[in-house]
Parts: sequence; C-alpha cells; structure tokens
Amino acid sequence: MTYQLTAPLLDACVLGIVRSEDSYGYTLTQKVRQVVDISESTLYPVLRRLQKVNYLRTYDAPYQGRNRRYYAITDEGRNMLEFYENEWNEYKDKIDGLIKGTGLVPSEGVMEEKD
Repeated sequence: MTYQLTAPLLDACVLGIVRSEDSYGYTLTQKVRQVVDISESTLYPVLRRLQKVNYLRTYDAPYQGRNRRYYAITDEGRNMLEFYENEWNEYKDKIDGLIKGTGLVPSEGVMEEKD
C-alpha cells in the first residue's frame, strides 16, 4: 500500500484485532500483514508498549507441549480503541472529502485568478 501506517493507527489495528479475539504475536502479525507490510520485529515493541500502558494484558496457554503468550484487550484498551475509532472516522471523512472535492470550504479573503 502507498500510505504509511502511523503508530496510533497501528495501535488501533492491534487493539481492534485483539478486541475480536485474544491472539498471540504471530497471528497478530499475520492479520496486520493482510493489509500492511509489517514485520514481527516491528509489532512486538508495539505489543509491549500497549501492555505497558495497560491497553493489553498477557497470559500463557499451553499449545502442543509449549506455552504461547496471548494478548487480550483491557477495559482501558477498549476505551482507547473507541477513541481511535472516533478519531479515524472523522479523519477518514475529511480525507474522503478532500480527495472527492466535496469537503472543501471556500477560503475567505482568497481571490480567484482571472484570465
């Protein structure tokens, strides 16, 4: 994709995935990669940061004789995700308006060029 994924947008993506179901790092990476080119080495610092600010919690569960670390969203994470969703919708609507030329408000005091 042409557009860059900023840190808050990546946070929102991760929180949205984990809201749907608890996930471990590899599956989170795979789900984000369906939309954006991202490496596991990029995602794990995001997961640690989201955990540090109490938006995610972790727990271990056995899988084929080993433990997997799962990430689950917290109430604070749900609140932040709701904030991100509202911000995203407002931003997306404004960008859509600019791209389509329908969201432009005429500038005051700007004179149009005449031929």
